[in-house]
Amino acid sequence: MGVSLKDLIVKEEIEIRDLNGKVIVIDAYNMLYQFLTTIRDREGNVLTNSKGKTTSHLIGLFSRLVYFFENNIKSIFVFDGEAPKLKKLERERRREIKEDAKAKYEIAVKESDIEAMKRYASRTARLTTEMVDDAKKLIKAMGIPIIQAPSEGEAQAVHMVKKGDAHVCVSQDFDNLLFGAPIMIKNLNISGKRKKIHGIGMKTIKPEQIILEKVLKELEINQEQLIHLGILVGTDFNIGGIKGVGPKNALKNVIKFKDNYEEMYEELKWDEYFDFSWKEVYDLFENMPVTDDYELNWEKADEDEIRKILIEEYDFSEERVSSSLDKIGKSNEKKTQKSLGDF
Repeated sequence: MGVSLKDLIVKEEIEIRDLNGKVIVIDAYNMLYQFLTTIRDREGNVLTNSKGKTTSHLIGLFSRLVYFFENNIKSIFVFDGEAPKLKKLERERRREIKEDAKAKYEIAVKESDIEAMKRYASRTARLTTEMVDDAKKLIKAMGIPIIQAPSEGEAQAVHMVKKGDAHVCVSQDFDNLLFGAPIMIKNLNISGKRKKIHGIGMKTIKPEQIILEKVLKELEINQEQLIHLGILVGTDFNIGGIKGVGPKNALKNVIKFKDNYEEMYEELKWDEYFDFSWKEVYDLFENMPVTDDYELNWEKADEDEIRKILIEEYDFSEERVSSSLDKIGKSNEKKTQKSLGDF
């Protein structure tokens, strides 16, 4: 879900070439779920192979990784570990939403309502353990580092950027900012186009760069206040936030009650909405477990393993896979030539 702060956040559009030579660290679950919900057939169903196994996530992942290679972008994928206790409540909420969407989708099927089928089908998306494992196999075969976070992947990604092991975090969720991401990138799509939520056609969306320092300066608050702002509107750890408190109202409150948050939460009646302390939520953003126990090694792509996974196991077109691997080879040649020229 993430935290709803888009109306307050200062963003600037960038070009993919701005990331040339950069190391990006990716919230893996966030990206895979994005593929699972957007790469679907005309009736809204996930794409599958001849055995009925879902391929949407691998189609998106493989295309995205080739895109990164072509644009000289080094990627790191971080996977979630054990969810905090408060996050488990959000997972239960999402499960209920999916069950409701499934029921509505089945009604749409009976009525042959294609638009409703598309709308509700994407809301039933589930990222299974098998999907995650196959994604990891492909990422590894592409020679890209995988990091297992002890808890939230976003917090681990932010930690790595702060350490200097990566330049930016890549995610669709603003939670990264609450965890203290110095720079994050949204909308890192291949085509630069995304389906409109309402209406027909496609909307062109460029990658956006968000710099935490600029956000805080624009809002005239500090990092502590930003976390409280997020808590007021709602995070994955306190779903929905305080009723009636939107982003702008939340901003006014964190400025008004600076250094007196107990009074702020008391006045806004926190206890009427949650049976746990706001301090528990705040502590998760300040002290989420992260690890330094990892190595960052980028290896040459294992073409045989990639072909085995995509062609033999998932029925990908051999021509398409070969064409993509050729693109990787050519991009590697250009890097080698450039390095020799620089020398």
